[in-house]
Amino acid sequence: QVQLLESGGGLVQPGGSLRLSCAASGSIVSIFDMGWYRQAPGNQRELVATITRGLRTNYADSVKGRFTISRDNAKNTVYLIMNSLKREDTAVYYCNADLVTRVAWGQGTQVTVSS
Repeated sequence: QVQLLESGGGLVQPGGSLRLSCAASGSIVSIFDMGWYRQAPGNQRELVATITRGLRTNYADSVKGRFTISRDNAKNTVYLIMNSLKREDTAVYYCNADLVTRVAWGQGTQVTVSS
């Protein structure tokens, strides 16, 4: 059983920054792509950013230039640095990991951008 545990969410003012972390633990054979998704109230879950095991990244247009995804393969951890946050970034942020046999999801962490 593999578990993903996110941390780092919270309340931040517009223009501020946050750093999310997501650590995988359990019976890990190998992790391929890892990523961050978000879901705002009334909206579908959407991709924020993904990163391959070889550290190739992909971003949603709405976060390009503001968010940075990275990972530490030795620690089975993926990070998301969020700068210049906007009110529309408010959502529950979920990490996921493409394992050998399935995709695992974290429980989500709330990010609220408000003054």
